[in-house]
Order: sequence, then C-alpha cells, then structure tokens
Amino acid sequence: MGSRERRRAERRKRKRRSLDRTGPNGDPQAEVKPEAGAETESFPERMARRSEQRNEEARAKLEPLASGERPTAITVGAVISVVFALIFTGSATIAAVGSVEIEGEEPSAFPLAAFAAVLWLMAWGMWKARYWAVLGFQMLLALVLLASGLGLVQVETVLQAVGTVLLLFGAGVLFYFMIRAMARIQMPQRPGEDRR
Repeated sequence: MGSRERRRAERRKRKRRSLDRTGPNGDPQAEVKPEAGAETESFPERMARRSEQRNEEARAKLEPLASGERPTAITVGAVISVVFALIFTGSATIAAVGSVEIEGEEPSAFPLAAFAAVLWLMAWGMWKARYWAVLGFQMLLALVLLASGLGLVQVETVLQAVGTVLLLFGAGVLFYFMIRAMARIQMPQRPGEDRR
C-alpha cells in the first residue's frame, strides 16, 4: 500500500472515531444510539425490507376487481386476440381446403389451427378476466416487442419504419397498462368485505 493510500485510510479512521464520539449535531456530550436492529441487519436484509415496504404501499393503493369488472386494457387485449384468432382460423381453413402456395410450398393447416385455438382460449380467458390468459397475452406482446424492435434494424422504406415504430409503441403501451390490471386481477379480496 502506498503512502498516500495509507494516509487516506488513517484520515477515514480518525473521522469515523470522531463521529462515533459526537452526536448528530457535533455535540460531544450527546450519546449516539444506533437504530433498532441496525447492527444486526445486513445490507441485503435492509434492501429486502425496504423493497417489501414499497410493495406493501403499492398493494394498498390497488382496488380489487368488482364482480364482473374487467379493466380496459384487458378488454382491448381480448378484442385484439379475437381479431387475430379470426385471421388464423381463416388462414387454417384456407390452408386445409384450398390449394394455396406460399413461396412454392403449401402451408400446413395444423400449426395455424393450433395457434388459432390458443388465441380463442386466450380471448375467452381475458374476457372472463383470468390471470393466466392475461399472462399469456403479455408473453405474446413481449415477443411482438422483441420482433418489432429487431425489425427496425432491417427496414428499407419510411413506411416500414413508421409501421414498425407504431407496432412497437402500441404493443409497449398495452403491455404497460396490462401490468397494473394483472395486479388487480391477482389481488385477493380485502378483509372485511363480503364475498359476492
């Protein structure tokens, strides 16, 4: 250790000792009392406690869903899911019945029908405000966000760039508003309230 570093370390020790002997206002007669549990609580424990306090405050601000209530973001997600389910159902029907070729190959109807079934199930679940359906839709939104973000790298025209940015923005906004709605869906009924 160099002489400069040694002197800094000594100065820090002296400062710590002088602060330990004096009170908060620099009064040497005042007795310094550590906070309750401060000596026994480690840094990760303090951070966990603070985080839990913030979580409790956020939970206290939330209102549980009334019976039959559905947040607006989840209604929008259900409508979007129905639209895409209709598109995939039509695509699966055309692939199964018609002789359509895409880039020289006929598309398989089974994956399209399976994805359409998942979208129909997700739309029903979101209409009933089920947590699992909203979580699944958020997973799809995350994939759309990732794909559109990566798609911005490959845009060739201004129209493609505008469309990709609008898709990225719309999916991001919907994702953000669904987070709070999911918290309200997951929230148990408050104590003292009668169950309907």
